Amino acid sequence: MSATDPILTLDNVSKHFGGLAVVENLSFAVRRGACTGLIGPNGAGKTTVFNLITGVYPIDTGRIVLDGVDIAKIPSRRRIHHGVARNFQNIRLMPHLSTLENVLVGQHCRNGGLFGVLQPVSLVPGNRWREEARAALEEAGLAAYERATVGSLPYGLQKRIELVRALMAKPRLLLLDEPAAGLNPAETDALRERITAICRDRGITLLVVEHDMHFVGALCADVIVLNFGRKIAEGTPEHVREDALVREAYLGADAMEPRYAS
Repeated sequence: MSATDPILTLDNVSKHFGGLAVVENLSFAVRRGACTGLIGPNGAGKTTVFNLITGVYPIDTGRIVLDGVDIAKIPSRRRIHHGVARNFQNIRLMPHLSTLENVLVGQHCRNGGLFGVLQPVSLVPGNRWREEARAALEEAGLAAYERATVGSLPYGLQKRIELVRALMAKPRLLLLDEPAAGLNPAETDALRERITAICRDRGITLLVVEHDMHFVGALCADVIVLNFGRKIAEGTPEHVREDALVREAYLGADAMEPRYAS
């Protein structure tokens, strides 16, 4: 595969819950090695798209193709083996475990069988999985929190730990669902720099759902905009920012009407 080929393609994907079309005839492609934003108003279907890609929900129609493989036909538990990892809108760390133990959990998908699953948590001195997890925490500037119970740490630190855990699966495609939510400006800037470095240095493709448009504009080269489960625009951040349908979706039709002095 060349760098110009899309790593992920959604082809006419639809998902209904009862009679409600949550995602309808959705098609888009994600460029390999790029950071792509998936944005839209609340209820636009963004997190549902993530759940379809990762197999939390089955699709009703269409295809989800990752590097030529239709992963829509693959069980959700196996999709991580095809290179897809994600975080969640609400943190899914294990609060009673230490930072290191949470990161070790992220390695399990790379081990087969019961013996393999137990390898990362082995107490054998010099265990390579444990050393790899420690190195990942060091790289992320989190080594000082290795032994801390995750539930006792500030929210911003937990967000960073969750990102490290997702990276332990060594994904080719990483889905980030509102990574900057709840962070202060300094934490948001640090996270953006970290994500940029990951994309640049590791060649990981990123698909990011985020409401902070400044964050999206600074991070993403491509942006896809959803509204009511349909794609209404795509292009650079600058292009979609000026799109009339996008502005209407965010501001409402009334806000788009010109105002004249009486």
